[in-house]
Amino acid sequence: MTTAPANIAFLFPGQGSQAIGMGKELAGKYPVARQTFDEADDALGFKLSQFCFAGPEEQLRLTEITQPAILTASVAAQRVLDENGLRASVVAGHSLGEYSAHVAAGTFSFADAVRTVRNRGKYMQEAVPVGVGAMAAILGLDLDQVAALCIDAAQAEVCEPANINSPGQIVISGHAAAVARALPLALERGAKKAVLLPVSAPFHCSLMKPAQDLLAADLGALKFHSPRLPVVCNVDAALVTDAERSRDALMRQVTGPVKWEQSVRRLIERGVHTFVEVGPGKVLWGLMRQIDRTQTCLHTGDQASLQKTLEHFAAASV
Repeated sequence: MTTAPANIAFLFPGQGSQAIGMGKELAGKYPVARQTFDEADDALGFKLSQFCFAGPEEQLRLTEITQPAILTASVAAQRVLDENGLRASVVAGHSLGEYSAHVAAGTFSFADAVRTVRNRGKYMQEAVPVGVGAMAAILGLDLDQVAALCIDAAQAEVCEPANINSPGQIVISGHAAAVARALPLALERGAKKAVLLPVSAPFHCSLMKPAQDLLAADLGALKFHSPRLPVVCNVDAALVTDAERSRDALMRQVTGPVKWEQSVRRLIERGVHTFVEVGPGKVLWGLMRQIDRTQTCLHTGDQASLQKTLEHFAAASV
């Protein structure tokens, strides 16, 4: 049993962190992780676990598979941490990861979450025909500069900041032509890099309104509870502690920007200095190093990283 500090945040990753084999080690070693994958398989009516453990990659990359897969791998890891006595005092998740955070906080059931994010992925993919939208990463400009850049590139189309990830790393989203116009403008205005991202749809912009409307109906039908611990919502970078605000934030998140840097800074202001990325990959761990390198940040996605995290807290408690 590990003794955790009183103020620890769990951070849950979003789309892009998927990899074949995610969750397989934990499911093989910890019954609670295996049960999580079994629960997802039952909730969806197909073997999501096999896509996570063995691929194929082209299937795992499909948004309606990717989203429940990352959610399941993340919740499995969180449940293993919980069994080992490591619990958060506050949680946050990047985009899709906000659903994992709410499962950890008890806002809704895991089975409801896994079905909802599968639909979320499907709605987001279908909202805009392939090729009509695009996303790009802009490195080296601040938010005000990127917002002005988007206005100038839009030319009556959609071009908006979508992910404010860290100082100098902002993702924009919108019509493909508008995003393409933004790239040379960004470089002219001092960006270190401006590159299109290999995504299948323009997430987190107003083009996602059809998906938001469909998801609002699904979320409206779900049973929400007040979170047992505060959840930082992406769209406002604010702590939510009641059921209806949680539902509203998840609905608005589809067309709203992911204010990740602001969310992390809100946690630091709250006195959190220890962060654990829970789930596949190390994307949020990397962003934390860009936001504030003075914070302690660990990650837990496989047996080796889990062991390292548990050892860190065991040593800290001594």
